[in-house]
Amino acid sequence: MMNMTVGELEEMLLSKYPAQDAEPWDRTGLLVGNPDALVEGVAVALDPTVPAVLAAKKAGCNVLLTHHPAFLEAPESFLPGPSVAAQPGALVVAALQNDVALINFHTALDLNEEGLMAMPSALGLEYVRTVQPLSGASATGRGYGALCTLPADRELASVGDVAAWCKSAFGTSPRIWGDPCATVCHVVTAQGSAGCIAADALAAGADCLVCGEFKYHDALAYSQAGMAIIELGHDKSELPLARVLYKAVKRLGVEKVVEFEQTQNWVCL
Repeated sequence: MMNMTVGELEEMLLSKYPAQDAEPWDRTGLLVGNPDALVEGVAVALDPTVPAVLAAKKAGCNVLLTHHPAFLEAPESFLPGPSVAAQPGALVVAALQNDVALINFHTALDLNEEGLMAMPSALGLEYVRTVQPLSGASATGRGYGALCTLPADRELASVGDVAAWCKSAFGTSPRIWGDPCATVCHVVTAQGSAGCIAADALAAGADCLVCGEFKYHDALAYSQAGMAIIELGHDKSELPLARVLYKAVKRLGVEKVVEFEQTQNWVCL
C-alpha cells in the first residue's frame, strides 16, 4: 500500500479499535500530523516521547503509533524541549518539526478482544470470560479484565508460580500482595491500572489478579480478602499491546513497520 495516507491508516485502525469504545476522557486516533500525507513508514511503541519521535524520523517513519496518547488535556504551551516535563508541548513540537504524525489507541485497544487477550496469551492462560464486559449489542467479547484458568499442563499452581511465569514472560520481578504459597485456580489479568475491576474480579472467584499497578491500600484490602495481587509495573504489563499494534499495521500491508524497544524506562537494581 504505497499510496496509503496517514488519514487512511487512521481510519483502517479505527475500524478495528473504534473511538466510541474508548473512555470519555481518553484520546483516540490521530492527534498530531497531516492526514493527507503519504505513509512512508510506521514506528510502533508503547509511549510517545520526544526521543521516540526522533527515532521514528531517523528510521524513515513519518508515523509514530503508540498505545498511550501524546496528551489527554491540551498542553498549556508549545515550546521545544527534551520532554513534556520540561515543556508541556515539547512532544507536539517535536512531532511537527520532524513531520511525524502521532496516532494512538489507548482504552479502545485495552478492551478490544486483541488487547484483552494479550496478557493471557503471554502467560499461557486459558481465557474463560470478560470480567467487566462493555455494554451494547456490538460489544461481544470486549471489556476489561480477562478471567482465566490454568492450562491443562499446569493443573496445580501457587501465587508464587504465577509470579514466576510473569517474570519469565515480562522480564521483571513482580510485586506480590498475598500469600505466595496460596493455591491458584482462577486468574484475572488486566493491563495497566486495575483498581476499577478488582471488585468484579473478586466476585468472579479470582484467586489472583495480575496487573500493571494497584493502589496500596486497595491491594492490602483485596489480598486480605483472599485475592492475591501481582503487580508487574504499568508499562511492563502493556508492552504486549505494542506488539498487537505492530501486527495490526503489518496486516494492513504497510511495507516499513518498526517496533521500538521501551523496556528500560526503569530498572530493579
